[in-house]
Amino acid sequence: MDRCPWCGNDPLYVRYHDTEWGVPERDGRALWEKLVLDGFQAGLAWITILRKRENFRRAFAGFDPAVIARWGAADVDRLLADPGIVRHRGKIEATIGNARAYLDIEGRGGFAPFLWRHVEGRAVQNRFGAMSEVPAETPASRALSKDLQQAGFRFCGPTIVYAVMQATGMVNDHLTGCPRHAEVAALA
Repeated sequence: MDRCPWCGNDPLYVRYHDTEWGVPERDGRALWEKLVLDGFQAGLAWITILRKRENFRRAFAGFDPAVIARWGAADVDRLLADPGIVRHRGKIEATIGNARAYLDIEGRGGFAPFLWRHVEGRAVQNRFGAMSEVPAETPASRALSKDLQQAGFRFCGPTIVYAVMQATGMVNDHLTGCPRHAEVAALA
């Protein structure tokens, strides 16, 4: 059996695949962090974000939405000057707005339930044998993307949202020949 080919041989990528990707996540703040990071990944390779993840955590106050929601223009300028992260004004400003939207959803019943309801609260167990079978988006990711946008989120299109769903175990898209498919399925 071989692991999913998308992680290649990079040790950081392999560790991410083998320990984190696809594991069901029910903590709202961890889910929000992943959504933010996947928003920054738009147009880039995920390994780029993964290599900068600790820098992002430092720069974005540990992804504390209550702190980030209070940020303004000076914080945007500070982040634009930080070489440890992806310096994209639109993505930085979206993160601040997304923190506010997160707090609103969290206060109305929780961010995790808001996301997980799109898969009826249970991880979808896909059975793809080849990367060519794995979709870039699904009806569930399109619906979740629409709901997030209506709640005020940006940089959360259906493809980004599907990547979040995969990474956080809302869907199990480890290939059936990958040892992690069964391991992740057992965690669900």
